[in-house]
Amino acid sequence: MYQRRRLRIRLRQAREQAGMRQKDVAVAMDWSLSKLLRIEAGTVGISVNDLKILLQYYGITDPQDVASLVDMARVSYRELGWWSPYREAISAQFQEFLGHESSASQIRNFEPLMVPGLLQTEEYAAAVLANYAEPHTQRLLELRKERQEKIFRTGEKELHFILDENVISRTVGDKRVMRQQLRMLQEVTSLPHVTLRIIPFSAGVYPYWDLPYVIFEFPVPDDGAVLYIERAKNQTFITNEGPGERGVYSPARFLEKFWQLEQLATLEDAPRMVDRALGRFLDEPN
Repeated sequence: MYQRRRLRIRLRQAREQAGMRQKDVAVAMDWSLSKLLRIEAGTVGISVNDLKILLQYYGITDPQDVASLVDMARVSYRELGWWSPYREAISAQFQEFLGHESSASQIRNFEPLMVPGLLQTEEYAAAVLANYAEPHTQRLLELRKERQEKIFRTGEKELHFILDENVISRTVGDKRVMRQQLRMLQEVTSLPHVTLRIIPFSAGVYPYWDLPYVIFEFPVPDDGAVLYIERAKNQTFITNEGPGERGVYSPARFLEKFWQLEQLATLEDAPRMVDRALGRFLDEPN
């Protein structure tokens, strides 16, 4: 997904720099207009042969540039993501999410209501999924476990989580489930590539306090960031492909808000808050 996104951005830029309209390119390539639109939208890949012809038409002949774009096309057109065995259980949009997650070098995640998926125990995740009557619950649990293993196995990605105190206060499942979940959060805070902050109730209402979101940043800065916003089943991707874009729902704006939230919740406070929450769930032995 990441390579397809990189490729589509560069192909669109190449067409615009050549001063060509999508309709004219489609006619010249003997394609339907919808094919070109899908390639530039990143919903389909492009074969290496089609790409080479398209690059010639755009006047891109530098061997190094061509080789780089061809490599992107090979990866995006042929390779399946590790999550492909689970495709029957997840939406196309969540597959795109997993593609960005796999390719990102930094992931920033704010959650106001529940523990982020990457940090959920199996029993906590099962309790959450039970409320949605998911037909593929077991497959989704297997997917989540494999996803966590891939992310945490190498420790190559920087992971930054900010939670509202509500997340560690609400009972999900029962007290035993919450005890296991909170202990997992305790373990996470000791990992060198993971940061965990918790915004206390005393902070009151703050920017986007009720909106879960994830920001993906990639190894190549010019590729920009991707913002993922989740509202129940209505999941949204917003990409920032223009320099200095600061729209209401741009990744750049949400990065600024995320940094502001970091000022409301220090790293030192999180372990103490998790310990205190764990104490409340130790009251009864269920």
